[in-house]
Amino acid sequence: FTGNRWTLNKVFTLADILTRIAEQYEAFPVEGSPNDTARHYMIPGHEGSFSVISTMSAPFCSTCNRMRLTADGKLKNCLFSSGETDLLSALRTGKPVTPLIYETISQKAKALGGQFANTMEQLDADNIHNRAMIGIGG
Repeated sequence: FTGNRWTLNKVFTLADILTRIAEQYEAFPVEGSPNDTARHYMIPGHEGSFSVISTMSAPFCSTCNRMRLTADGKLKNCLFSSGETDLLSALRTGKPVTPLIYETISQKAKALGGQFANTMEQLDADNIHNRAMIGIGG
């Protein structure tokens, strides 16, 4: 996001993570819930499991059912979207927020907030506009 100096060469993909783990362990996928943001794995003979949120290399956009309310009262339909709906002002003036919420949902882009190329390799970070995560809340 804006200000975090994101570059493609810093991305550690899901495949990279699983390859690194496979150097010492045999990990198996564990079925999660339909709207999970993470992919879950377990290693036989070990307690617990681990999960990977791999938004850039293996997006979950097609099953995402999440929205984000920022600390300053803005509603985002995707963490990657630059668009925000001001709920706080509506609440302060007594206006109904339900129509605003429905409108925000209807504007949700098909993938990654509509700001990203079809493949991670085509991504131009200089053209991404969004708040830093610290400003979104996450």
